[in-house]
Amino acid sequence: MDLEEGFKILICLFENFLIDQGVNSTVALYLNLLLNILILILIIIGVNYLIKNFVITTFKNFSDKTTTSFDDYLIKTKFPKYIGQILPILIIYLTVPYILLEFPLAIKAFYFVIDIYIILLIVWVIRSILRGTKGYLRTLESFHDKPVESYIQVIMIIVWLFALLFIVAEITGKDVINFIISLGAASAILLLIFKDTILGFVASIQVSVNDIVRIGDWITFSKYGADGTVTEITLATVRVQNFDNTFTSIPTYSLISESFQNWRGMQESPGRRIKRSVFIKQNSVKFISAEDFEKYKNIQIISSYLEDRQNEINEYNKTHKVDTKLPLNGRNQTNLGIFRKYIDTYLNNHSAVHKEMYIIVRHLQPTEHGIPIEVLCFSRDKRWENFEYITADIFDHVIAAVSYFDLKLYEAPSGDDIREYFSKTYGQGIDSK
Repeated sequence: MDLEEGFKILICLFENFLIDQGVNSTVALYLNLLLNILILILIIIGVNYLIKNFVITTFKNFSDKTTTSFDDYLIKTKFPKYIGQILPILIIYLTVPYILLEFPLAIKAFYFVIDIYIILLIVWVIRSILRGTKGYLRTLESFHDKPVESYIQVIMIIVWLFALLFIVAEITGKDVINFIISLGAASAILLLIFKDTILGFVASIQVSVNDIVRIGDWITFSKYGADGTVTEITLATVRVQNFDNTFTSIPTYSLISESFQNWRGMQESPGRRIKRSVFIKQNSVKFISAEDFEKYKNIQIISSYLEDRQNEINEYNKTHKVDTKLPLNGRNQTNLGIFRKYIDTYLNNHSAVHKEMYIIVRHLQPTEHGIPIEVLCFSRDKRWENFEYITADIFDHVIAAVSYFDLKLYEAPSGDDIREYFSKTYGQGIDSK
């Protein structure tokens, strides 16, 4: 007698006993089935108990002794639990067909259910490994700013796609290869359904390969109202935490199809750019007189420049026999030119301005609002709050200094300005209504 025959006899032992006691064969068959199912359930419970108290504990003890943290992440993603289900499933797979020997339709249904469960179990095991891998890679410095989440999602989509193919093939009773071939006609529909996923997959690859965006980058995407730090890059979306602690989700594909601003270059550079203008009234610009020269010479940081410059101009005018009675003749300094030099010197003396990067004070194209005098420099401190403080400090000084050079800032007139004008002109105010 071989092992299989002995197992069949053991399965039918209780049934034969009941028949020998005069019990109806049909009743004996179902009672024997019930008893075998109860025994199998008890065996599975016992095996599960052993797995939880031996296999999983052994895996945890093993992971505690290893130097890598990868196995710790596998425990967090329940990898030992899923692996531990293999033995109970194997027992059920080998035992149930003998228990249901007299029920061919039930055996067919059992194989159908158990095959689908095995497919799902394989998916869960792979998902557990991938999640553990994702957690482990995030601890590595080289993967800190990489879109690992996107790649994990792509692999999981492929795994689930194959799992669904096997499940559908199991339901339809077709071979998997033939079933895939039969889907050829529906490929256009599938491409339409998974359009966003495919676009996201392509975008994730391009974002990573071309190093367009990293986790931790500060980006500004006006279309989606995003202005903050990238916290997550997935297959479908990029998550941005704005500076007001709100979150904005941006489609991954839009990072390569539309324009946005990435501030990484500023964060990696030695300084952060300050670029701002003040508008000077054009009719306040003039050639300086001797009285003006004496007054401006009292401004210490440009006094030596003024004297050197004036000596150079006087020498030129003398050499070329220029009639200096009219300031328009020959060469002469202007209050705006001296003001620009003052700002340039002030910036070069400012402790918060980076001296090894550009420091430019330039004269832009005049507009209906006046002459823009633009300041372009870089602050040493790139932190946002300190940067704003430095910028404000510089322009507080620049705006306050304008009047010392007999210049005026442009400002659109308000209602109070109009009332003050009429009051001075006609000697009375205007009704505020």
